[in-house]
Amino acid sequence: MTAPTPDPGTPPTAATAVRLDIPGGKPVTHRDVAANGARFHVAEVGDGPLVLLLHGFPQFWWTWRHQMTALADAGYRAVAMDLRGVGGSDRTPRGYDPANLALDVTGVIRSLGEPDAALVGHDLGGYLAWTAAVMRPKLVRRLVVSSMPHPRRWRSAMLSDLGQTRASSHIWGFQPPFLPERRLVADDGALVGELITQWSGPRVRDGADEEALAVYRRAMCIPSTAHCSIEPYRWMMRSMARPDGLQFNRRMKRPVRVPTLHLHGSLDPVMRTRSAAGSGEYVEAPYRWRLFDGLGHFPHEEDPAAFSTELVNWLKDPEPDR
Repeated sequence: MTAPTPDPGTPPTAATAVRLDIPGGKPVTHRDVAANGARFHVAEVGDGPLVLLLHGFPQFWWTWRHQMTALADAGYRAVAMDLRGVGGSDRTPRGYDPANLALDVTGVIRSLGEPDAALVGHDLGGYLAWTAAVMRPKLVRRLVVSSMPHPRRWRSAMLSDLGQTRASSHIWGFQPPFLPERRLVADDGALVGELITQWSGPRVRDGADEEALAVYRRAMCIPSTAHCSIEPYRWMMRSMARPDGLQFNRRMKRPVRVPTLHLHGSLDPVMRTRSAAGSGEYVEAPYRWRLFDGLGHFPHEEDPAAFSTELVNWLKDPEPDR
C-alpha cells in the first residue's frame, strides 16, 4: 500500500487514505465516475467482463483487494467502488435509502461503459446488490452476496428473531443523533478496529492484521464519513413502519431472476446463519448457498484464498446449479 504519511493531527483526506495500491498485487487504476447525480471513486484492475464489488460497514473498496487480484488473474475486469458517503465518493446530504444507493450501483455500471456486471456485495453492499438485482435486472449478469440475507429476510429476522436483534445491537446503537458518529472517530477510529476484530472468526481475533485495521480506521476518520456510513442503517430501522419503508419492502417481493451465489461464515456474530439461510426463496434462478466453516462476518478477508476460489469458479461455471 502506498500513501503519504500525514502530519500529526491532520484529518485524513480521500487522496491519502483511500487511493491505495494492493499490497503485492497488480497496479490499481483509480478514477472518479459520475452516476445518479453524484461522483463515485472506483478502483480497477484487469480486463474482461465486468465484476463490480460493493463493500460493507465499516470498510471501503480496499476490502476487496484480494479478490480483485484473483479476478484479474482469471480474466475479469474487477472494479471496486466506494459507496455514497464513503472513501473517495461524494458525501451528499441525502440519498442513503437502499433504492437510491442501488441506483448509484447500476449508474456506475453504465458510467463504466458496460452493458451489465456481475455484482459482488458484502454486508451493506450485499443488501444493495440484492436490491439492484430486483430493480435493474437487465444490468446484473450474476449476483454474489456475502454475509447478508435478502432484504425481506433481513427485515423479518430483525422483527421476529430475538437472537438476530441482539446480534444487530450495533444497528440499534446507530439510531441516536451525533453520538454514534463521535464514537466511530474517537481515538483515531479505534472502534472500527474493535468491530472488525470482534466480528471476525477466531483466526483473525487471535492475530489481527493491525496494518489493515489502521487503513480502515484512517478511512473512517475522513470528515463526514462516519455520519454518511451509518445513515443507511438509520433508514433501514426508522423506515420499517413508514410508507417509504413499507413501499420498499413490497417492491422487494419481486423475485431475483439472475443466478445467485450466497456466501456466509458459520461463525458470523452479526448476521446469524439462520437469518441468511432461506434467502433462496426470493430467487427464481440458479441459487447456490456456501457456508464457510470457522469464519466470521468477513470471509473474503479472513480466508481470501477460499473465498476467491469459490467466487471465480462460480463466475466461470456456465450453468451454476441450484
